Amino acid sequence: MKIQSAIISLGIFVLLLAIPPAYLIFADKPNFLVPHFWVMFAFITGLTMLVVVALLVTQKINPEKYAQTFLATTTFKILACLAFLVVFILKTKVDKVVFTGNFFYLYFLNTAFEVYVLLRNLRNQNLK
Repeated sequence: MKIQSAIISLGIFVLLLAIPPAYLIFADKPNFLVPHFWVMFAFITGLTMLVVVALLVTQKINPEKYAQTFLATTTFKILACLAFLVVFILKTKVDKVVFTGNFFYLYFLNTAFEVYVLLRNLRNQNLK
């Protein structure tokens, strides 16, 4: 998978991921979103973009380090998200249930996209 096609796929994924929260805002149901939801959205999506680009660059430069890079970037992502959560919760008054739902919606779907990129790259390596 080329970096350009991965970024295009990520862009389409981000647009699809943003549709349900945008619908909640336009349907006048903002109670299902935490304040500053889009900040959390941008942060987690930005981390996902960094992980995907790091994986693809590693695959081109040194394919033998691909698995280690995947584990390292995934560990970095979860630690960065946890640090972000601590700061976010301390700075913003949020409903715990809504916050948990919003976070897991963003984190797990972005992680699923990373796994999709991983599997797609592994399938391409097997075809060679």
